[in-house]
Amino acid sequence: MSFKVNPSVRLRCFDASPSTASPHRKYVRVKHGGDVDEEPHHRPAIGAQNGSAGLPYALNQAGLPFGLLLLVFVAFITDYSIILLIKTGNLSGTNSYQSLVQSTFGFPGFLIVSGLQFLYPFIAMISYNITTGDTLTKVFQRIPGEKLGKVSFLSMVLTVTILITVIIRAATFGPQIPPTENAWAFAKWNAIQAVGVMSFAFICHHNSFLIYGSLEHPTLANWSRVTHASVGSALIISAAFAVAGYTTFTGYSQGDIFENYCRNDNLATFGRFCFGFSIITTFPVECFVTREVLSNVICSRDLTKAEHVAITLLIVSVCTSISLASDCLAVVLELNGVLSATPLIFIIPSACFLKLSPGPWFRGENLMPTILILIGLFVMITGLTMIGLYPQDCSHGVEMYYCADANVSGTVPPA
Repeated sequence: MSFKVNPSVRLRCFDASPSTASPHRKYVRVKHGGDVDEEPHHRPAIGAQNGSAGLPYALNQAGLPFGLLLLVFVAFITDYSIILLIKTGNLSGTNSYQSLVQSTFGFPGFLIVSGLQFLYPFIAMISYNITTGDTLTKVFQRIPGEKLGKVSFLSMVLTVTILITVIIRAATFGPQIPPTENAWAFAKWNAIQAVGVMSFAFICHHNSFLIYGSLEHPTLANWSRVTHASVGSALIISAAFAVAGYTTFTGYSQGDIFENYCRNDNLATFGRFCFGFSIITTFPVECFVTREVLSNVICSRDLTKAEHVAITLLIVSVCTSISLASDCLAVVLELNGVLSATPLIFIIPSACFLKLSPGPWFRGENLMPTILILIGLFVMITGLTMIGLYPQDCSHGVEMYYCADANVSGTVPPA
């Protein structure tokens, strides 16, 4: 069966931004001389996100072989739960994540999913602030007195550009850095924290219902094909990024991989610019999401312009204050992964399906959602415990020791 997807939308699994849609509405009211309803997917696509920069760090936490297995596992679970989400929406007759949870678990369920959908972009905003401070400050140091030109990159161009940068540096800079002890160990004890970072990179449930509705033939079979293709391509890009980054720096890998490159590395500086640019374009989107979720929970009416400004200033102020208090991106990625991404991927879609599906939890198609709930709870509890017991060290703003003697200003290996 052939199918067509609205060209303005795609299933964005290599992304960290929740839907810009209101929790209660499928469309957002936008003024263009008059009132028109526009679908929220008519916004610029966003490419390489914080989740991608943290994947080499995730492999450092889990071990290279086991980390790759976990990456495939998280991709498989993401693929399965996205399809399960739409299947459950069809069972309940709903067309959004929030309305699905509300129809299944009532107002308490709506509050929980609203809290998670507020927390996820809010913590993401904090991580964007930290990343911007990590990356663009080094870019500005390399071009004193000059202005950055206006640059417009498509998300995929940014993603591929950053990936190529990391791969080139793996070949040209990696041989100059000696591997750390146990760099090639099969598995490490911090693997659960790695799952949180990977979940942060893969989550794309926020726009699933919108894209499902854009299919010319919105059937579960067609949706499964779109999902398999999207998650599969995201897995390939993620694995390439993670392996190239980790094999370059092994145990030195930071939560933001660009923190590992030297300040005088021209190619890495270009990669930092691309990455920082993508983050800057993402921040307003996440701010819009948090404001929409907050306003829909506390207000049942449209906000006035003054109220919009007040809530926006409050969100940005709190986010910036927290960002200034913590400059360790790794901890932020882990927290957002285990607190927000894990329940949104593993637990909530499965719980909604079990609530609506007949039969015992241990039989037939109910068994897999039950297993996912148990895995999700384990990842959340264990991940939070390990973050508290074993906080990660960060080298924020510190030039790595191997940069003292390394010749990395060009794009070719030193003679």
